[in-house]
Amino acid sequence: MFTSFIIAFIIGGLICVIGQLLMDVGKLTPAHTLSILVVTGAILDGFGLYEPLIDFAGAGATIPITSFGNSLTHGALAEVEKHGWIGVLTGMFEVTSSGISAAIIFGFIGALIFRSKGNID
Repeated sequence: MFTSFIIAFIIGGLICVIGQLLMDVGKLTPAHTLSILVVTGAILDGFGLYEPLIDFAGAGATIPITSFGNSLTHGALAEVEKHGWIGVLTGMFEVTSSGISAAIIFGFIGALIFRSKGNID
C-alpha cells in the first residue's frame, strides 16, 4: 500500500513538473499551460492510454488537470456509443457537470467573501 502512495506522488508530481516547465521554460501563460494539459489528457484518453495510467498511478493521475481532459473525452466516447454523435455534446457535460458546477459555485462564494487586489479605475 505504501508503494501505491509513492507511485501516485511521483506520477502526479511529474505531471505538475511538466506544467511548471511549460510556464518557466516555455514562457507560456497559466491559461495556455492549463489548456495544453487538458488537451493532453483528452488525447491520451482518446488513444486509450490514460486509463492504464490511472490504473498504475491512481490519484497521481486522477487529481491533476489532465484528468479533466480524460473525463471529457471518456464521457463523450461513452455517450457516442449509446446515443450516436449527439452523445459527444451530452457526454462531456454529463460526466463533468458536478466539477464544473462546484467551480462556479465556490468561485462565486469566493468573489462575495474576498476583495480583488487588482487596480480598478
